[in-house]
Amino acid sequence: MDLSEILRPAAVKVVATVSSKKRLFQDLGDIVAGTYGIDANAAFTALQERESLGPTGVGKGIALPHARIEGLDRVVGAFLRLEKPVDFDSVDRQPVDLVFALFAPDGAGVDHLKALALVSRTMRDQSVASKLRANNDPETLHTILTDAQAIRAA
Repeated sequence: MDLSEILRPAAVKVVATVSSKKRLFQDLGDIVAGTYGIDANAAFTALQERESLGPTGVGKGIALPHARIEGLDRVVGAFLRLEKPVDFDSVDRQPVDLVFALFAPDGAGVDHLKALALVSRTMRDQSVASKLRANNDPETLHTILTDAQAIRAA
Protein backbone atom coordinates (compact mmCIF):
# COMPACT_ATOMS: atom_id res chain seq x y z
CA MET A 1 0.00 0.00 0.00
CA ASP A 2 1.28 3.45 -0.79
CA LEU A 3 -0.02 6.99 -0.43
CA SER A 4 -0.64 7.43 -4.15
CA GLU A 5 -3.30 4.68 -3.85
CA ILE A 6 -4.99 6.45 -0.93
CA LEU A 7 -4.68 10.14 -1.79
CA ARG A 8 -5.95 11.70 -5.02
CA PRO A 9 -4.52 15.09 -6.04
CA ALA A 10 -8.02 16.63 -5.86
CA ALA A 11 -8.17 15.74 -2.13
CA VAL A 12 -5.20 17.99 -1.29
CA LYS A 13 -6.05 21.56 -0.33
CA VAL A 14 -4.54 24.65 1.26
CA VAL A 15 -7.02 26.41 3.53
CA ALA A 16 -6.51 29.99 4.69
CA THR A 17 -8.47 29.80 7.92
CA VAL A 18 -10.64 27.33 9.77
CA SER A 19 -12.53 28.56 12.81
CA SER A 20 -12.72 25.26 14.70
CA LYS A 21 -12.13 21.52 14.61
CA LYS A 22 -15.82 21.06 13.79
CA ARG A 23 -15.52 23.38 10.76
CA LEU A 24 -12.38 21.50 9.71
CA PHE A 25 -14.31 18.21 9.78
CA GLN A 26 -17.05 19.81 7.65
CA ASP A 27 -14.43 20.93 5.12
CA LEU A 28 -12.95 17.41 5.05
CA GLY A 29 -16.44 15.99 4.48
CA ASP A 30 -16.94 18.34 1.52
CA ILE A 31 -13.56 17.40 0.04
CA VAL A 32 -14.13 13.64 0.22
CA ALA A 33 -17.65 14.09 -1.13
CA GLY A 34 -16.33 15.90 -4.20
CA THR A 35 -13.30 13.65 -4.68
CA TYR A 36 -14.50 10.17 -3.76
CA GLY A 37 -18.31 10.43 -3.77
CA ILE A 38 -18.58 9.87 0.00
CA ASP A 39 -21.62 11.47 1.63
CA ALA A 40 -20.27 14.69 3.22
CA ASN A 41 -22.55 14.45 6.23
CA ALA A 42 -21.63 10.80 6.84
CA ALA A 43 -17.92 11.69 6.70
CA PHE A 44 -18.40 14.63 9.08
CA THR A 45 -20.42 12.55 11.55
CA ALA A 46 -17.92 9.66 11.43
CA LEU A 47 -15.00 12.02 12.13
CA GLN A 48 -16.87 13.64 15.02
CA GLU A 49 -17.75 10.25 16.52
CA ARG A 50 -14.17 8.99 16.25
CA GLU A 51 -12.80 12.20 17.75
CA SER A 52 -15.13 11.85 20.74
CA LEU A 53 -13.18 8.69 21.66
CA GLY A 54 -9.97 10.71 21.93
CA PRO A 55 -8.21 13.48 20.04
CA THR A 56 -6.35 12.56 16.85
CA GLY A 57 -3.90 15.47 17.13
CA VAL A 58 -0.60 13.60 17.39
CA GLY A 59 1.63 16.58 18.22
CA LYS A 60 4.03 18.91 16.42
CA GLY A 61 1.14 20.58 14.55
CA ILE A 62 -0.09 17.34 12.98
CA ALA A 63 -3.54 15.72 13.15
CA LEU A 64 -4.56 12.35 11.73
CA PRO A 65 -8.34 12.20 12.00
CA HIS A 66 -9.78 8.93 10.73
CA ALA A 67 -13.09 7.16 10.54
CA ARG A 68 -14.86 4.16 9.11
CA ILE A 69 -17.63 4.72 6.58
CA GLU A 70 -20.19 2.18 5.53
CA GLY A 71 -20.24 1.55 1.79
CA LEU A 72 -16.62 2.46 1.03
CA ASP A 73 -14.69 -0.13 -0.94
CA ARG A 74 -11.16 1.01 -0.04
CA VAL A 75 -9.19 3.35 2.21
CA VAL A 76 -9.08 6.96 0.95
CA GLY A 77 -7.54 10.14 2.28
CA ALA A 78 -7.63 13.92 2.25
CA PHE A 79 -4.86 16.34 3.18
CA LEU A 80 -5.20 19.94 4.33
CA ARG A 81 -2.48 22.45 5.02
CA LEU A 82 -3.87 25.23 7.17
CA GLU A 83 -2.31 28.66 6.78
CA LYS A 84 -3.59 29.56 10.24
CA PRO A 85 -3.28 26.68 12.76
CA VAL A 86 -6.42 25.59 14.63
CA ASP A 87 -6.80 24.26 18.17
CA PHE A 88 -7.19 20.49 17.98
CA ASP A 89 -6.83 19.26 21.57
CA SER A 90 -3.53 17.68 20.52
CA VAL A 91 -1.43 15.61 22.88
CA ASP A 92 1.16 18.42 23.10
CA ARG A 93 -1.54 21.14 23.26
CA GLN A 94 -0.12 22.79 20.13
CA PRO A 95 -2.44 24.00 17.35
CA VAL A 96 -2.55 21.97 14.13
CA ASP A 97 -1.64 23.10 10.62
CA LEU A 98 -1.13 19.75 8.84
CA VAL A 99 -4.15 17.43 8.66
CA PHE A 100 -4.24 14.06 6.93
CA ALA A 101 -7.67 12.43 7.23
CA LEU A 102 -8.32 8.76 6.43
CA PHE A 103 -11.64 7.11 5.65
CA ALA A 104 -11.85 3.33 5.63
CA PRO A 105 -14.56 0.79 4.82
CA ASP A 106 -16.54 -0.35 7.84
CA GLY A 107 -14.90 -3.79 7.88
CA ALA A 108 -11.34 -2.82 6.86
CA GLY A 109 -9.41 -3.83 9.95
CA VAL A 110 -5.85 -4.46 8.76
CA ASP A 111 -5.98 -2.13 5.73
CA HIS A 112 -7.17 0.74 7.92
CA LEU A 113 -4.34 0.16 10.41
CA LYS A 114 -1.71 -0.20 7.66
CA ALA A 115 -2.88 3.04 6.05
CA LEU A 116 -2.88 4.84 9.40
CA ALA A 117 0.65 3.62 10.16
CA LEU A 118 1.86 4.69 6.71
CA VAL A 119 0.34 8.16 7.03
CA SER A 120 1.67 8.53 10.57
CA ARG A 121 5.24 7.61 9.52
CA THR A 122 5.09 9.98 6.58
CA MET A 123 3.65 12.93 8.50
CA ARG A 124 6.03 12.53 11.47
CA ASP A 125 9.05 12.70 9.15
CA GLN A 126 10.54 16.12 10.01
CA SER A 127 11.75 16.69 6.45
CA VAL A 128 8.33 15.93 4.96
CA ALA A 129 6.52 18.16 7.48
CA SER A 130 8.92 21.04 6.77
CA LYS A 131 8.41 20.73 3.01
CA LEU A 132 4.63 20.61 3.46
CA ARG A 133 4.72 23.78 5.57
CA ALA A 134 6.90 25.56 3.01
CA ASN A 135 4.56 25.02 0.04
CA ASN A 136 1.16 26.43 -0.91
CA ASP A 137 0.53 24.59 -4.16
CA PRO A 138 -1.80 21.56 -3.74
CA GLU A 139 -0.10 19.72 -6.62
CA THR A 140 3.31 20.16 -4.99
CA LEU A 141 1.91 19.05 -1.63
CA HIS A 142 0.51 15.89 -3.22
CA THR A 143 3.89 15.17 -4.81
CA ILE A 144 5.71 15.69 -1.49
CA LEU A 145 3.35 13.27 0.25
CA THR A 146 3.37 10.56 -2.41
CA ASP A 147 7.11 10.80 -3.14
CA ALA A 148 8.11 10.71 0.53
CA GLN A 149 7.40 6.99 0.77
CA ALA A 150 9.32 6.19 -2.41
CA ILE A 151 12.33 8.17 -1.20
CA ARG A 152 12.37 6.37 2.17
CA ALA A 153 12.09 2.96 0.45
CA ALA A 154 15.03 3.63 -1.89
